[in-house]
This record gives sequence, structure tokens and C-alpha cells, in this order.
Amino acid sequence: MPDIIQLLPDNIANQIAAGEVIQRPASAVKELLENAVDAGADEIKLFINDAGKSLIQVIDNGKGMSDTDARMAFERHATSKISNIEDLFKIKTMGFRGEALASIAAVAQVELKTKRAEDETGVYLEIENSIVIKQEPIAAPIGTSIAMKNLFFNVPARRNFLKSNPAELRHIVDEFIRVAMAFPEVFFSLTSNGQQVFHLEKGTLKQRIVQILGNNYNAKLVAVQEHTDYMNIYGFVGKPETAKKTRGDQYFFVNNRFIKSAYLNHALMNAFDAMIGKDSFPMYALFIDLDPSQLDINVHPTKQEIKFEDEKIVYAFVQSAVKHALAQFSITPTLDFELDVSIQQLDAVSKPFTDEKKSTATSSSLYSTFTKKNQSHFIENKSELKHWKDFYEPEKKTTAEGWKSLTDAGNIQSQQVLHTVNEQIPGTDNLAQLHNSFIVTPTNKGYYLIHQQNAHERILYEQFTTAVDGKPIAAQRSLFPATLELSVTDAVLLNELLPDLNHLGYLLEPFGNNTFVIQGSPADVVDGNEKVAVEKMLEQYKHFSNDLKYSKREKLLRSMALQQSIKAGTGLTEKEMKALVENLFSCVTPNITPNGKPTYLEFKKDELDKMFGR
Repeated sequence: MPDIIQLLPDNIANQIAAGEVIQRPASAVKELLENAVDAGADEIKLFINDAGKSLIQVIDNGKGMSDTDARMAFERHATSKISNIEDLFKIKTMGFRGEALASIAAVAQVELKTKRAEDETGVYLEIENSIVIKQEPIAAPIGTSIAMKNLFFNVPARRNFLKSNPAELRHIVDEFIRVAMAFPEVFFSLTSNGQQVFHLEKGTLKQRIVQILGNNYNAKLVAVQEHTDYMNIYGFVGKPETAKKTRGDQYFFVNNRFIKSAYLNHALMNAFDAMIGKDSFPMYALFIDLDPSQLDINVHPTKQEIKFEDEKIVYAFVQSAVKHALAQFSITPTLDFELDVSIQQLDAVSKPFTDEKKSTATSSSLYSTFTKKNQSHFIENKSELKHWKDFYEPEKKTTAEGWKSLTDAGNIQSQQVLHTVNEQIPGTDNLAQLHNSFIVTPTNKGYYLIHQQNAHERILYEQFTTAVDGKPIAAQRSLFPATLELSVTDAVLLNELLPDLNHLGYLLEPFGNNTFVIQGSPADVVDGNEKVAVEKMLEQYKHFSNDLKYSKREKLLRSMALQQSIKAGTGLTEKEMKALVENLFSCVTPNITPNGKPTYLEFKKDELDKMFGR
């Protein structure tokens, strides 16, 4: 029998290795930006076309490479960072394994121009499928320009797995932000299809955070800074009021390298304990510096997962530093004894307390109630206070956005065969609301206890599903269109969702520079709340984005339904309760929310009798 084991050709071996390092255009962006940082550049420009599928180019003003180094850089595991195994535990640079450029050259057409300060001419290289096609001297500025074109041109199966351009652009923006935030002393720019997305001037860390995440953080950042012999931590956390429903604006860096660590995130969440809701996430950009020998960054191809030698010390240090920062800046709830200057201008303070006013005040029953002895039991009977109990009665008016849709049964598809669990149609007479959260509706055999928010979520979800399947929701055009300004990442995301949002009654038009104009919105969105509705929808959408089993459209529908549903704690009129019950049991699936939570529970009369021994 002939021998069957053989060595793979270098180009195929490189393509296989590239699968670990270059998973999508954003992976190549990360590697090229980190190489530019390692080259000592203080000006780095990124250009992409078609979300990196046709072009990714990084131009830097770093130290450049010699002819030999330029060619050697594309060989597998060629690196200037490691000469022996001990060097792996002293890594202070971003790249070190020497596989990035080799992997890129295996799956793209690469053009490199580079020149050192001491050289008269630079060098130009063309590489395709790991083979050098051309090498020649050229005139070039000091630094390096590397362009990779037609990613995965020789691996079409990999190219087919790439997402849409907006989705891939979001991944690129994420990687760009992570590198740019770690090096605020470096100028960064990102240009996509000829349009500049980021222009980040050199500055302080705080300035870089505000440049990236938006001006709304400018006055809402708390500085964190602690230094010990073992490790240092510095950076910023957002004040509790900036907490969001998603983890979007959260960045941990170890020795200037972005990492993902559920362990450290848990430490930080503990530091915010009791200051924010359990379903909220604070903003943070924290940098940990410690001896490279105390951690292993070579545990994953993306180098985003690292292992600490002593995790418990790092955990305690992070938690303590953040707690100390929040306490130092008086973020914890306190009483403010400072007198507001504007109080001095109020009539009650500035105008004299005349004898006439004094006589009127002292003659009132309220005054006598609190000045005479043993009068506390008379307080409720005093005329001025006879309605004090009304403060504890359920509010009869609804304040939730989107509630008008419940009173218009025509917005939901026409009455269908009711698919209740026991095929009963609940009555809509004698409805009652409990705790401003539940609706009790009688049936022939007992009653249903309906959760109003879950029920409305189901109603909206089916309404939205019908809309995107071909029956768009009518939009009400605004007389005075609102302008919505977003961060770059949110703007890219909203652009991706625009077609489906149009079907759902939102007319949004890009207005340049990450700004959108809301020309119209669904009729049930209260005037003036259009911006809030879109912002909350984006937050909810990002919350669902971690769930890969849902399509983009499904995530949007679930986000809209959850965000616009009537919230628990809202008082409903009898008409609104009736509309909700009727619309719920007109749904195709009335008994559960899109996420599988029950919309109602059934209580049968015979079971109730048993509870009372009857």
C-alpha cells in the first residue's frame, strides 16, 4: 500500500491557518491597526470599501520596513517580537505571533508600500495566494501603506458566509473603536466608501471617550485611578444615570489590549450594586497595567481572552477601585445641604410675610392641627386633607407610549378563530385591574388573570409581523421633524434597520454625520416622543443582538414589541382593558409572548372551590 500522509502545500496551510485569525473583514482591520500601533505611528488612517470585502487599507507614519523585512513579514510565524519561549511571557506589544500578515496574504490580494527614514527609496510588494508577484523600489513617504483587496477571493465558501455590508461594517467599527480608545495619543480616522466615519484627534483618554461615545458622556464620567506595586488601574466609569439596558459601552483593557472578561465585568457590576437596576449596565472604559509575566495573552487566536495568574487579586482590585471612585465623587445617594441660589428668587422667600398673611396662615385648620397638642387623630377629618388617600388610589389615566393602538381594534387583524387553551372566549364585562398590572376577566368556568404588559407585547408583535409581511403601518408625518443624533455604532445599526422600520411606520432619513431626521412615526407614538422611541428601540435591539438564533428582522420585531408595550404599573380605563382583552384573544398565539412568557393564567371555579374546602 502506498503512503497516504503528505505535507500540505504552504498556500493551503496558510489558508487553513487564516481561518483562525481572519474570520471576517473586521479581523483583518484589527490586525492591521495593531501592526501600525506597534510600528510607533502617531497617525493611522483606515479606508474600507464594501465593508472591507473589496478593500481594507491602513496607512501609518510609523518606522516602516526594509526590503528584506517587508518580504519576511508575510512568512508564517515571522516576527521581531519573540526569539525564545520566555519572550511569550514578556509581551508588551499588540502583535507578536507573526501570523497576521501571512494569513491576510493567504486569503486576499495584498499591496504593500513601506519606507524607513534612513532609506532613500521604499519598497512595493504585490502578493496573491501567499505568492510574491512583484517587488520593486518606489518613492514613498516614511511609514507603511498596506491594502488588502477582494477578501476570500480564493475561498468563495468563506466569502459566502459573510453578513450584509451594514452588519460587517458594525464589526469593523467595533474593532476600530477598541484600538482607537486604547491609544488616545494617536490620531485615527476611518473612511468608508469615501465618506469619513471617524476623525479622532490626539488628546486625553476622556476626550477620546467623548469623541467615540458621544457628547452626552462629557459631564457624566467618573475618573478611576489606583496605583499599587502589583498593578495599576485607571480610566472612567459612567455615572449611574448613564446605565443602559445593553452592554454596548463597556471596555476593559489589559496592558492596552482590549479583552473580554465576564469575571472582571462581574467585579465592576458589584461595585455598582444598589446604584443601578439589575437589568442595567454601566458604561466603563478601564485600563489595567500589570507585569506581563502575571498573565497569559496567548490563550486564544484573537487575543481577546486572557488568563491572569491570580484572578482573585485582580477582581478585588477592580471592585475596590471603582467603589472608591464612586464614593470619592459622591455618586452614592446623599442629602444635598447646599442652598440653590434660585430659591432666593421665589415669592415665598423674597416677598415680606405681612401681618395679613400671618393671620390667614394661623387661622387655617391645617395650622391648628399641627400646633395644638393631641391633635394627630383629627388630621384625616380636616377639610384640606380629606383627599389624602387619593394619592394611593390607582391612576385612571394611561401614560404609556403606543397605548392608542389598543383602543383601535381595527389595527389588529380581523377577528379570527380564538386559539385559547381551553377554547373559551373570555368575557369583557366586569373587568377589574389589580395593582395596575393585571386584568381579571371572568369566563364560564372561572376567570383569567391577564398580565397587561405581556398581553400587549403579544398584540404588538403580531401587528408588527403583519406590517413587515406586506401591510405596512401608516405613518403620521410630523409638522416639525425631529433630528436624531447618534453615536457612530448606533448610526450604522439604524441604517441597517431603516427598510424594516419604514414598514413599521417610522420614516427616517439619513442627514449626514450620524444624524437622522424623523419625518414621520406611527400614529400611536405621542408627539415629541419620536426620538425617545427610536433610541429605546435601538437599545432593546442591541440587547437581543447576542442571540444568534434570531434573524435581524425577528430581533427588530421583538425589540419594538417589548419596548412599546404598556408597562406594569399603568392604570387603565375600562375601555382600554376591554380593547386589550379583545385584541389579545384575536391573536394567532394569545397565550404567550414572543419570548415564551405567559400572557395569562387560568383559574377554574372547581379548583377554587377545592381551595376553600367546598
